[in-house]
Amino acid sequence: MAEDSGSNERDVQSHQSVENVVLIVLDTARKGSVSPSTMPTLTQLEQVGTTFDNAFTTAPWTLPSHASLFTGTYTATHNAHGGHTYLLPELHTLPEAFQSSGYETVGVSNNTWVTDEFGFDRGFDQLRRGWQYIQSDVDMGAVVRGETLGEKLEKVRSRLFEGNPLINAANVLYSEVAQPAGDNGADRTTSWILEWLESRADDCPFFLFANYIEPHIVYEPPEAFAEPFLPDGWTYQEATAIRQDPRAFDCDQYEITDEEFAALRGLYHGELAYVDHQLERLCQGLKAQGYWEDTMIVVCGDHGENVGDHGFFGHQYNLYDTLLQVPLVIHGGQFTDGGSREDFAQLHDLPETLLTATGVEDPALCDQSEGYALQTSTQAFRDAVFAEYVSPQPGIDRLADRFGDLPAHVYQYDRSLEAIRTHDYKYVRGNDGFERLHDCADDPGENTNLVDTKPAVARELRNRLETQFGDSPTRPEVRPEMREGTKDRLADLGYL
Repeated sequence: MAEDSGSNERDVQSHQSVENVVLIVLDTARKGSVSPSTMPTLTQLEQVGTTFDNAFTTAPWTLPSHASLFTGTYTATHNAHGGHTYLLPELHTLPEAFQSSGYETVGVSNNTWVTDEFGFDRGFDQLRRGWQYIQSDVDMGAVVRGETLGEKLEKVRSRLFEGNPLINAANVLYSEVAQPAGDNGADRTTSWILEWLESRADDCPFFLFANYIEPHIVYEPPEAFAEPFLPDGWTYQEATAIRQDPRAFDCDQYEITDEEFAALRGLYHGELAYVDHQLERLCQGLKAQGYWEDTMIVVCGDHGENVGDHGFFGHQYNLYDTLLQVPLVIHGGQFTDGGSREDFAQLHDLPETLLTATGVEDPALCDQSEGYALQTSTQAFRDAVFAEYVSPQPGIDRLADRFGDLPAHVYQYDRSLEAIRTHDYKYVRGNDGFERLHDCADDPGENTNLVDTKPAVARELRNRLETQFGDSPTRPEVRPEMREGTKDRLADLGYL
């Protein structure tokens, strides 16, 4: 059995139950960038709730991290990753657990990976695409991403008559003309949620999920939110003019100076401040509609981001803590006034935690779960966290198709990675023989590789990884085909 597997006993302290659940994912929010200046609302929520200072994702990008969040399992179990981009249908999901218990289940996703196309709609009464003005299966985002008028017109001609042309035209006009500058769906998402809360006539409890994608590349927050974080001497116009193309940067197609990365970090912090403003609106709406006292609200990042850290831009090809350590704050029930906790938590703990908080019974989800209910400290049965990067995304073949001959160092990324992190050490291995070992206290930036100087520690942690996941990271080669509109949108986000 895996070392960090199931907590089916659910041995937790008595607690005050809650009725409703609100799960907010701040896409690409890394723990190290959350502060009172960037996210004052989240900071206030920490003060009245419980914050987990050692919370980690199970994977460094959206698809596998959300799959863990929905199923309570590691990537090795749910099998959603760059080589197999679909959530296994035999696994039970958190929305299904609430739906089968009579909850109204509603979601708003602003990330293309978290949609019906990849299996994430199961259990939702409705799962909205936040980037569409009118909900439609036809995604006209490719028109918006056209760099010239000719490209835009060509995309309109090729896609307008797929489905309902009037709805397609409305979605194009919204994105091209009416969408607020610097907003990737956050304002409309919050407004729709607030209207939904106000209009609810049903007495049944609800489960609400929302993914806010603003901290994701491209960083282009509203100017007022960006300006306080820009380095001296930089204007908003200068900062937003910096090219943001992580895959081109990975492949040495262009350079970004240290000064430019500092400006990009300012924009990234501005994005966090903007979604924090949306979080404030949402919390106020829950209070105004009388839901606050009976609702558990969870706010987390699904993974982090490298903004020049370790020579990377974006969140692919590595398992540094800049990608794995995420904010996690819970308010409601036993987590009210819970203070700050230092024990390890992972995103796949949340299904057990939310079922325990609400008293919802779901034996299938609990049986498959590899997480723990966070109502009780995990310190007694977890002294390490694990992460997997099963398949490069995009793969090296896709990079070669786009850029031609690749620099030699890029071929090193054509590997699977696994990581184990204790309070003392972090160890990462690849299926190509790659190894790194870091002292978490003396080297929090993960700059010095200790594999050769502390071989006994590396061997011990390697053995623990083998116990958890098997002898060597594996790379399944199954890649289900996806819709053309989805490919376009994911390419815009740097995934393809």
